[in-house]
Amino acid sequence: MKTDMIKELKERDLLIDPRNIDRYLRDFRDFEHEMEQERANLDYWKDRRVLITGVSGFVGSHLAEKLVALGSDVTGLVRRHSVPEYPNIRPLLEKMRIIEGNLQDLSSLVSLIRAAEPEVIFHLGAQSFVPTSFRCPVETYATNVLGTANIMEALRLSEHSLDAIQVACSSEEYGKVYPDEIPIDENNPLRPQSPYAVSKVATEMIARNYCEAYGIPSIITRGFNHTGPRRGLQFVTSVITRQVAAIKMGIRDSVVIGNATAVRDFTDVRDMVLGYILAVEKGRKGEAYNLGHGKGISIGDLIQLAGMMAGLDDVRVEVDETRYRPLDVDILICDCSKAHEELGYAPRIPLTKAVKDNLQYFIDNPNLTRLEMH
Repeated sequence: MKTDMIKELKERDLLIDPRNIDRYLRDFRDFEHEMEQERANLDYWKDRRVLITGVSGFVGSHLAEKLVALGSDVTGLVRRHSVPEYPNIRPLLEKMRIIEGNLQDLSSLVSLIRAAEPEVIFHLGAQSFVPTSFRCPVETYATNVLGTANIMEALRLSEHSLDAIQVACSSEEYGKVYPDEIPIDENNPLRPQSPYAVSKVATEMIARNYCEAYGIPSIITRGFNHTGPRRGLQFVTSVITRQVAAIKMGIRDSVVIGNATAVRDFTDVRDMVLGYILAVEKGRKGEAYNLGHGKGISIGDLIQLAGMMAGLDDVRVEVDETRYRPLDVDILICDCSKAHEELGYAPRIPLTKAVKDNLQYFIDNPNLTRLEMH
């Protein structure tokens, strides 16, 4: 990224600089108190029948954990596994119901709707890793596009009492963003740069169409990058924190990364989950809401921040160009003012806390630090 653009973003206080972390943290002085405050409507969620697709994934597991704590009656859709351990939701298996099905199979989804009788659906199930979408674009379209169409069709073909279906879309839809468009609001043009991003644009259009044509109460969230414990090993925050944790434990001596200049907006998963919940409670049907942190950080600086959180004086970085994407997005920084005004959403948890928790997850699970996934 051009030096003058980086300088401008820093002057506008839109970049997190590990070398001046106190400036960033001044907005999060009371974050521990903020985390203790319950912003969800307890009366709304208690005993409410909730269905989560993608429940065994990263965000799905955190969302299920939150909804169980709120007293909801949670059902999760899972694909068949030959060894059905579902490690992310193992502690919840006795507190929620699991139903096997597949987003690409309409009949199983019709059966799912009939069995779960959901009042709220969180549609998180997807092939969500951008590099895999370049390697397997058709699979990505089948899972994400056809899968969303099938969920909507299952609702159209079934009797239901649905209040809302939150459809998890992505900041990757914005794709190629120009300097004068930062931070990005919901009116920004969508210029997708990967098969994953294309699939999410289509997902959003399907949700909007079913809302307008058939009255399916869809609410779209465009989540910017999010992180925390249980993040998939291939995603960049886990790639970084896993390697930094390994350095801390004396297992390796450097971090290997691809594009270190890309800038992303990283949100703690607990804030993202709260955003999803608030979108269901207060969001307007057929509308899209950005959910993010409001500040960006380069991948190179994220490595240095992780090193600081691990108590390391310096982290040696090796760039592996084989990890570059065929087409990458330079910068994504969120304008979440619409979600703040309409939903009451605001990020509560600093990136330092999210990174520290990520590091601790890998320190507590040292077997994961020896896996090379990117």
